[in-house]
Amino acid sequence: MSALPQKFYPVVDSALWVDRLGAAGARFIQLRVKDLPEAELRAQVRQARDYAARHGVCLVLNDFWQLALEEGVSYIHLGQEDLDTADMSAIRKGGLRVGISTHCHEELERALSFNPDYVALGPIWETRLKKMAFGPQGVEKLRDWKQRIGDMPLVAIGGITLQRAPLCLNAGADCVSAVSAFTQHADPEGQVRAWQAATGG
Repeated sequence: MSALPQKFYPVVDSALWVDRLGAAGARFIQLRVKDLPEAELRAQVRQARDYAARHGVCLVLNDFWQLALEEGVSYIHLGQEDLDTADMSAIRKGGLRVGISTHCHEELERALSFNPDYVALGPIWETRLKKMAFGPQGVEKLRDWKQRIGDMPLVAIGGITLQRAPLCLNAGADCVSAVSAFTQHADPEGQVRAWQAATGG
């Protein structure tokens, strides 16, 4: 099982963030775009793909696996609801790497049946950015997940701050993911450097 490109993982809502954070040193970025018309969505994906190539970023596209195949994005992230409709054989045949969200043991078992390239657990702490059906999982659950998945990379997400990131890594997470810590900060580029220091890269 291959290691992830970096120990922190910004999630962003536009291609411009891939350019900004990639230029600052982020090397593993998820583009999560919602509620855009097809043409605008495709334009965002293409632009993000080109920025990622420019900066040496491993770009992950949330949800839209068909678009990833069509536009040459090599990594996707799927939620549990996406697994209901995703054509996993087409995804694997197309060479896409896959990360999958999990929140409970049943979801973890389902995710593992697809042999993903990483699994994500969240929310570790309470988050206001996304309405969640599950409450905070806590750091201890990361230890449980890591014991269950072994060498497979584990991503922690949800309510993670610069100060909390090392707690997750010490508990067994291979990578910590955050949204507002980057996109809502007054100095996003400075945050990239701070997270590099806090996570050892």
